[in-house]
Amino acid sequence: MVLSVRRRRSPVRAHPTALWVVPVADLGGVARHVLDVAEVGLPGWRLVVLCPEGPLAQRLRLAGAAVCATEFGPGAGLTASVNALRRVIRALQPDVVHAHLAYADVIAALATRGMAVRLATTEHGIAADDAVYHGSAWRSRAMAEVHRRRLAMTDIPIAVSRATKGAMLAKWSARGEIAVIPNGVDRPSAGGKAAAPSGKGTPSLASTGSASQGEGLRVLSLARLSREKRITDLLHAFAELRSLNPHATLTIAGEGPERAALHAAVSGMGLGETVDLPGFLDPAAAMAHADVVVQLSTWENCSYTLLDAMRAGLGVVATPVGGNPEILPERCLAVGDRPRSVAETIVRQAHDGERPSLPRGWPTRQEMAALIVAEYERGGTA
Repeated sequence: MVLSVRRRRSPVRAHPTALWVVPVADLGGVARHVLDVAEVGLPGWRLVVLCPEGPLAQRLRLAGAAVCATEFGPGAGLTASVNALRRVIRALQPDVVHAHLAYADVIAALATRGMAVRLATTEHGIAADDAVYHGSAWRSRAMAEVHRRRLAMTDIPIAVSRATKGAMLAKWSARGEIAVIPNGVDRPSAGGKAAAPSGKGTPSLASTGSASQGEGLRVLSLARLSREKRITDLLHAFAELRSLNPHATLTIAGEGPERAALHAAVSGMGLGETVDLPGFLDPAAAMAHADVVVQLSTWENCSYTLLDAMRAGLGVVATPVGGNPEILPERCLAVGDRPRSVAETIVRQAHDGERPSLPRGWPTRQEMAALIVAEYERGGTA
């Protein structure tokens, strides 16, 4: 285990400590949340992150964050993860243990039993339909019971959207107050929307939707290549889009278990020359060469992809599920299994006047961190 923090022997500490427990090593949505908070800090608090060794730990160190990198998470196993967390709690004596993702939620509930420490959780990935994340009814029922029990032990429950909060109440019989703290993003420094990402401007569309001067509409998907992201539906919508914008192209960035199936679908639909599956791409770089971001997921809680696309001034199309309607105006929402409707919405989103901006009052990263601290401090620390 690599510890970049040391136990403070003095009984008086300048700041209370929050130990964030994250069971993933790679960079993704939850890692982005953790990195954002680490970069801006928890006002008045010391932040320490427990996670497996890997890209997240490396990025946290570069940000100057205190990191406990150890054998922790699904790859390490339940017993090793519980023991690792208990060791770190004893060493650091944190005021709050804050778990992120379901695995860490369960481990934290087990590890903190009998310890004088407050337990917090942020729910990033719960869906109204159990089938999104669980493959069978019995597994769904079993996991719901596990989460009901561990949530009853949680002092500070946080949801990233009102939809997430609603799912917690409906599925886990959550009691007490659940704070809703969306993922914070900073607005463009110049104020308003960023310039057209590619430097080429928005494609000029004729009444039929076809691009002028051979300029094709550039559509981008940034998502894990998994079934719940419904990227096959996007392919059908893109086939319809080609009749409206013959030079349109589609980039499907990401990795996941559906990669082979998507390659086969692209070939079978005759879209091989216009659809690219390049694997993982840096989101900012990918958005710099796109006009419209499309996300047809079965469920989303508080999508960084959608928030970043709005911040970049891109067009956005997404399904009206989960937290998406809390982020996007109605003109950006389309039912995923209606390919013609999705295609027409993509074409409309190519126009500057139709593109969305961040909702009024959406929190910045610093405001998000301050809201988290307010939940820690409500009722005092352990």
